[in-house]
Amino acid sequence: MSARKLPSEVTRRAEAARRAVLAQAPLLHREFGRAKSQWKSDGSRVTAVDVAISEGIFHELGVQFPDDQFFSEELGDFSRPIPVTARFSWVLDPIDGTNNFALGLPHCAIALALLEQGEPIFGAIYDHSRRVLMHGGPGFGVHDGSRAVQVGTAPFTRETIVGFHSPAEPALLPAASAIVSAFKVRALGSATLHLAYVAAGLLDGCVDFNVKIWDLAAAIPLVEAGGGEVHFLNGPQLPLNRFDLHMGRIVYVAGGPAMCSRLRELAGCP
Repeated sequence: MSARKLPSEVTRRAEAARRAVLAQAPLLHREFGRAKSQWKSDGSRVTAVDVAISEGIFHELGVQFPDDQFFSEELGDFSRPIPVTARFSWVLDPIDGTNNFALGLPHCAIALALLEQGEPIFGAIYDHSRRVLMHGGPGFGVHDGSRAVQVGTAPFTRETIVGFHSPAEPALLPAASAIVSAFKVRALGSATLHLAYVAAGLLDGCVDFNVKIWDLAAAIPLVEAGGGEVHFLNGPQLPLNRFDLHMGRIVYVAGGPAMCSRLRELAGCP
């Protein structure tokens, strides 16, 4: 999966992404469980560390790639959707799992995605809990630190483990109940890590009813490079034509082809 030759403008950005994310890891560890929280209008938590990581990563990348576009959940005035017009753009979730980070629970991550023409092609994810940089995309392969990994292919059973986020909408509870009844589940509090762990074969699949594109963008290319699939169940989400902080919730499943088919069936979307 990593054999094809990639253009230099892509490989340069991928290397820069790895460096930029790793450069922010010491701040993530230093302020873990200590950062003061504020609350956004949608009820979600944010800390000064979210903003500092966004500024640090985008400053480093912006110097190198001034013609690219940069989008973060926590940076800039995005009162209106911003069209994605550049060939290369970046989508950052500076701390996916901010609640965990602020409370001192270990599962949180820095998640940076490189997009070409609105499609995620490379992701760099710093897994705070394991102190590992996960990275990759089509043509790069998937790496969990220095280890090459891929999506699991074992037949699924009642012992199969699926990453899970319970739905906020009552109408989706039957689908959630069917999935919980069929598999063991893990709810880590980080959608990015659920999806990245699928790419690394640490989870057999995942399903989420409440995410936004910045929660997923960095991990999507890892899953695809690892031989897996990501299925959006409530309409197409890519290519990303505009960055909208007020976008609706995404419902998706991910895993190998057989796992995606089974999760879709359980969710009522065969």
